[in-house]
Amino acid sequence: MEKHVLGLELPTDPRWVDIAQKNIGEILTDHAYCEQKAASSCISLIIQFHDLERVVQTLTPVVAEEWDHFSRVVNELRKRNLILGAPRKDEYIERLAKCVHKGGSRNEQLIEKLLMNAMIEARSCERFRLLWKEINDTELSLFYYELMVSEAGHYKNFLSLAKEFQEADLVMSRWREWLAMEADIMRELEVRGDRMH
Repeated sequence: MEKHVLGLELPTDPRWVDIAQKNIGEILTDHAYCEQKAASSCISLIIQFHDLERVVQTLTPVVAEEWDHFSRVVNELRKRNLILGAPRKDEYIERLAKCVHKGGSRNEQLIEKLLMNAMIEARSCERFRLLWKEINDTELSLFYYELMVSEAGHYKNFLSLAKEFQEADLVMSRWREWLAMEADIMRELEVRGDRMH
């Protein structure tokens, strides 16, 4: 799951994991809502592109996995006598959403949404890797290792699915643009230990 696999242009600021460890309740709450949003995003894609069997077939199990992750994160909160806090604004996702090309064909809209989802999964995977490697809580370390492996699979699923609806070279060309835009967003965002992104 190193940089050459995920392709991220800018690694997470090393200060993030240290701050995150000190705010683990906030991180777990934010993480739970990230999983909920990931499941909701896949459901929206399935509904919007219900006539595309490959979209339905590929994303249906992802919905189940993301919702299972939500349940598992809530369970980690309970183990620590913490409760699920309120949802919070996700500036990272809001900024990424502005990178989506508006208009175009229905197929082009699908590609953009798949690439945005791939981007989110790639960054989540990178953050989970940091928590697995650096966090002092042994149980949470194993938990984040398992989720890291799963998120890496989702990231690849979204990219592979996009290539079924557009030439691979075009998909990867646009993906490189997404990577550059995401790196710019990461440079501008404040390093916060109470947010997963």
